[in-house]
Amino acid sequence: MFYVDLCGLFDYNHNQRGDELKHYIAVDIGASSGRAILATIDKNQIKTQEINRFANGFTTLNQQEVWDVDYLFEEIVASLKKVTSLGIDECYLSIDTWGVDYLFLDQKGKRLQNSVSYRDSRTDTTMYQIFKEIPKYHIYNKTGIQFLTFNTIYQLFEEAKDLKAKADTILLIPDYLNYLLTNVKRNEITNLSTTQLLSVNSNGLDQDLLRLIGVNRSQFPDTIEPGNYIGELQENLNENDELPITHVYATASHDTASAVLGSVADEVKTWAFLSSGTWSLIGKELKNPIITKKALESGYSNERGMNHTYRFLKNIIGMWIIQRIRKDWPVNYTFPEMVKEAKKNKDFKVYIDFNDQRFINPDSMVDEIKKYCSRTKQKIPQTLGEIVQSVYMNLAIIYAISIEELNQITGEPIELINIVGGGSNNTYLNELTALYTNCEVIVGPTEATIYGNLAATMIGTGEFDNIQQAREMIKLSTDTRKITKPEYTSIANQDIKLFKEVTHYEYI
Repeated sequence: MFYVDLCGLFDYNHNQRGDELKHYIAVDIGASSGRAILATIDKNQIKTQEINRFANGFTTLNQQEVWDVDYLFEEIVASLKKVTSLGIDECYLSIDTWGVDYLFLDQKGKRLQNSVSYRDSRTDTTMYQIFKEIPKYHIYNKTGIQFLTFNTIYQLFEEAKDLKAKADTILLIPDYLNYLLTNVKRNEITNLSTTQLLSVNSNGLDQDLLRLIGVNRSQFPDTIEPGNYIGELQENLNENDELPITHVYATASHDTASAVLGSVADEVKTWAFLSSGTWSLIGKELKNPIITKKALESGYSNERGMNHTYRFLKNIIGMWIIQRIRKDWPVNYTFPEMVKEAKKNKDFKVYIDFNDQRFINPDSMVDEIKKYCSRTKQKIPQTLGEIVQSVYMNLAIIYAISIEELNQITGEPIELINIVGGGSNNTYLNELTALYTNCEVIVGPTEATIYGNLAATMIGTGEFDNIQQAREMIKLSTDTRKITKPEYTSIANQDIKLFKEVTHYEYI
C-alpha cells in the first residue's frame, strides 16, 4: 500500500520526536470469538499485532443460553501476560463486546447470576406484554431505539423479582469486564444506549421504563463516555508482577460503535456505514437523533457514538445465517467455498425476509429456510449453492431497502456505502450490495472495530485531537478498495419489488 507522509499536517511521528511509544491493547469480543490486539503509532501508521485469539459462544445451562464471562476475563488476563512476555511493562487497555446483555452484582460486588445470551428464547413475546402497559410509540419517543425482542429492557422484565431486588449493581458485559480489572463500576454510553432504557436526549435512564420492569436508577452506575479513563489494574491481579502496568480506558464499548468510529468513507460524499459481521448494521452517523413515525416504522435506532454523536442505524441479521448453514450442512465447506457454490447458482432466486424472528436461533437454519420458502409458495432450495445464494441475494436486497428508507428519513440520498467488518471480505456480497443499492462501495477496513476501539482510547490519551484525525490515520494504516457503482438494471429493481410482495416486508 502507498503511504502519504502527513508529518506536516499531523505531528504523530513519535520516533522522530524522540517520544517513547505507547502500547495499546484493544480487546474485541464477539459472539463467536474474541481477540486481543497490540498496537502502537509508529512512522505515521497504526501498527497492530494479534497477541491472543480465543473462542466464544453461549452454552445451555439450566435450560438457558448463557455466556461464560469468567472465561472471557481469564483470556483478557492471559492477553496481558503475553504483553509482559513481549517485554512491555506498561499499556493502555480498552474492551468492546456485543450489546444488550448484562450481569447483576450484590453489595460486595459478587456476581449473582449467569449472563443470559440475547439469543435465549425467554423474551420472544415479552415486548408485547410491555406494550400493554406503555404504547410502542411512547417507548420510541423516550429512547429512539429499534424494537428487538432481546433488548435489555425485555430481558430485565423477565428476571425474577427477588433476584432484581438483591441486585446492587447492573453492569453490561464490557463494563463488568472493566470492573473486574479495575474495581471501578461504570456503564459506557454507547453500550448503555442499546438497552432501550436510555433517554434519547440525555444521559439519563427513563424512570417510567425502569419502574415498569422493576429496577431502580440507583442500580446502574454512572455513565462514562468513550475515551475517558476508568482506572488502573487492581493490585490483587498483579501480585506476582506478571502483568504490565495497565491503564484501562472506556472505548466505544459496543462493537458496532467501534466499527463506525473505525469507518473511513469519503467525507465529501453523503455516506452510510454497513458493519458486516454476525449482524449487519446499516446507517448514518448523525449529530442529532431522528424520532419520527417513519424512523419508528422502518426500525431505526438512535444509538450513541463517540463525541455525543448518534448512530442512526438498524440491526439486520447478517453472517449468522451463513455460520449456521455451515454448521448444519453435513459436508464441511469453508466460507470461500460456500461463496463459490453461491456464484454457480447466481440465477437461483427466492425471496426471504431474514429478519423474521424464525431465523434468530432455529434448530436448523437450512430447514428453516426451506420451510419459509414452502410457506410462501416458492421454489425450495436444495443444494448448498442454492441455499447460500438465497442468503446473499436477499441480504443485499434488505440492505437496498434500508438505504431507500434511510434516504427518505434523512432527506439526504446516500451516494456511498462503507462496508467494514469481517463480512467485508465477501467480494460477491459486496458486489451484490453495490448492484441492489445503486451506490458506490468502499470496502474496508476489515478490522474497523479494532481500529475504532483503538481510536477512542488514543483520542483519550492525546494521540489524536479528534475523530477526523484518527480516521485519517486509519486510512493510512489499512487497505481499502472501491467497487464502482454498477449500471442499475431493471432486474435489480424487479427483484426488490418481488421481495416486498412475497415477504410483505416490514419491521416489528
